[in-house]
Amino acid sequence: MLLLNSFELTLPLVNPVLKFLVILIIILFAPILLNKLKIPHILGLIIAGAVIGPHGFNLLLRDSGIILSGTAGLLYIMFLAGLEIDLTEFRKNSTKSLVFGLYTFIIPMILGLVAGLYILDFSMLTSVLLASMFASHTLIAYPILSKLGVTKNRAVNISIGGTLITDTLALLVLAVIVGMARGEVNAAFWTRLSVSIVLFGLIVMFLFPIIGRWFLKRYDDKVSQYIFVLVMVFLGAVLAEAAGIEAIIGAFLSGLALNRLIPATSPLMNRIEFVGNAVFIPFFLIGVGMLVDYRAFLKDIETIKVAAVMTIVATLAKFLAAWLTQKSFRLSVDERRIIFGLSNAQAAATLAAVLVGYNVILGETSDGQPIRLLNDAVLNGTIIMILITCTIASFVAQKGGKNISLLESITPEGEGDTIEEKILIPLSNPDTIEELIGLSAILKSKENKKNLYAMHIIDNDSVDAGSKARKLLEKASHSAAAYDIPLNNILRYDLNSTNGIVGAIKEQQITDLVLGLHVKKGISPSFLGHLTEGVLLRCNTTTFVYKSFQPISTIKRHVVIVPPNAEKEIGFPFWLSKIWNIPKNTGAKLVFYAAESTLVYIRNILQKHPIAAELKVFEDWNDFLIIAKDIKSDDNLLIILSRLNKLSYHDSMHHIPVYLDKYFRSNSFILVFPMQQGVEDAEMADLNNPSMIEPIEKLDEIGKNILRLFRRK
Repeated sequence: MLLLNSFELTLPLVNPVLKFLVILIIILFAPILLNKLKIPHILGLIIAGAVIGPHGFNLLLRDSGIILSGTAGLLYIMFLAGLEIDLTEFRKNSTKSLVFGLYTFIIPMILGLVAGLYILDFSMLTSVLLASMFASHTLIAYPILSKLGVTKNRAVNISIGGTLITDTLALLVLAVIVGMARGEVNAAFWTRLSVSIVLFGLIVMFLFPIIGRWFLKRYDDKVSQYIFVLVMVFLGAVLAEAAGIEAIIGAFLSGLALNRLIPATSPLMNRIEFVGNAVFIPFFLIGVGMLVDYRAFLKDIETIKVAAVMTIVATLAKFLAAWLTQKSFRLSVDERRIIFGLSNAQAAATLAAVLVGYNVILGETSDGQPIRLLNDAVLNGTIIMILITCTIASFVAQKGGKNISLLESITPEGEGDTIEEKILIPLSNPDTIEELIGLSAILKSKENKKNLYAMHIIDNDSVDAGSKARKLLEKASHSAAAYDIPLNNILRYDLNSTNGIVGAIKEQQITDLVLGLHVKKGISPSFLGHLTEGVLLRCNTTTFVYKSFQPISTIKRHVVIVPPNAEKEIGFPFWLSKIWNIPKNTGAKLVFYAAESTLVYIRNILQKHPIAAELKVFEDWNDFLIIAKDIKSDDNLLIILSRLNKLSYHDSMHHIPVYLDKYFRSNSFILVFPMQQGVEDAEMADLNNPSMIEPIEKLDEIGKNILRLFRRK
């Protein structure tokens, strides 16, 4: 009884352990319960916040702890938006983003100004500030689209780019209006604001990537990397506030700055998304819900009027902006839904604006009451507007995202019998496991969810050898789990490694082989050794031989050196489709050095499947070292080789090991051996039979386009 008496259960709860338990229970069960009613989990958390908040059952106060965690969650949403954006698509859609950004800023500003002046009878300053609140929005529905896997869609890219534009402009309006209300707007104000914003942008976009690359190259501790990312997010937010704009802009730009350094398939990205979606973002949503005060509508008819006008104007303005964007660029209805869903939710910048405006005192009434730039009715109306717009945004974004996700998952008629991608990683050195798993995760297609194989070969049956092998495969499974990839482990007893690899390739119908070289070992002219050469002679699988000098996430460019006639080989679409995945999964740039005849095919693919790529004519392999002057320290070399006497074979390929050892010692490299006709392999020899071309053509979309080009030629 004494123990129970000491356990305080008064409302609101003050025991920190109990408070945290209540929040965790809400995070766990609110989405589950509301999902049964087809209500988005984001909306469920907001409703739960309203229920337990000071205006609901008063279980919890919106105290400094909730505000701190919620602020972190808000910054996390903006950071993830910048981190997950496809920069190639972002640049491709930059004009569309600019147009949408101007639509979604100008239209709410006009409608909001009219509503403030002529419907709500506000002053000019108050009406302009109110209109800027309508112009800004928060990507509160972004986690829904991320969960549906449609964040690479052009509508999402357009929306994110437009968000950066309209929020920046809206927050600048806020700064100017508050300055005018306080009588601070003069030449010095404009000079200070302009210089600080430019300086802030330069620091984040140019200095942050340098710092990030330096840190990630030198420190591979998982906890340290994650804490470093958090430091960069909040540093960007602090610099933004110091520049006179809101912290959310700094968080978003920090995400853009680190975008190329944190691949979508990396363990670091998995940790960032997991912690954000599990803790920080739910705290923010619950905190937003706690602001809802339904009692204000029972006390003051003016609050109802203001809330209704604000909600209608904000929703109408954002819908018109999304509709005009759809018509301007011929987007689909579901893409319009995504744009409207992402842009309709009013939360972060709107809250910032209303709280700042509420705290600006213009004077006093005759009875001593403060005259505020934004009054109590606007403050309460804003909270209701946030709840309603977040509700609409969640439903609309979820519907558009689901439809697009279903559309992308439908297999076109006649393309169901594609060759299944299977990647094999033979392992022998524990120091190269993580590098090989990471490379395989970047090379694989996004459709490949389960066909990654790790194998260790034992050439004797000693107990000790078996124990070491199982530990090696267990370490590989842990590395793959960090990438959220299930790994199929193969422990094989065989006479030698070559037999074991060749046997596994045939038994498992492997399409790609990833082999590793240790970074500390020197490279001799015969460094491929009997293992690699034996495998290459006895099977016809696309083979990648990888030596890592630095983490692949810190690579700026992947320089692909292609021999003449490579496009005439049957393996051309297979290795090219894998390399095409590198910029898609990492954001790094591809630089192709190839003959003009080869570049013709690559240009055609670039038009249909754009990535960050540069094409350079290079035909004389006798002068291979001419490329050395263009190679930088953060470049990775991908050298396409050939088996002896095949169509793309060149005598200079014998000297590649010497060149790598002498001129490219400080660079990572990948040697690629394509599938080729005539290799002595009983099954693959059938590729010479024209009847085999048809199923190979169905490997993937890139392969199909290349083979169609072959036929046209």
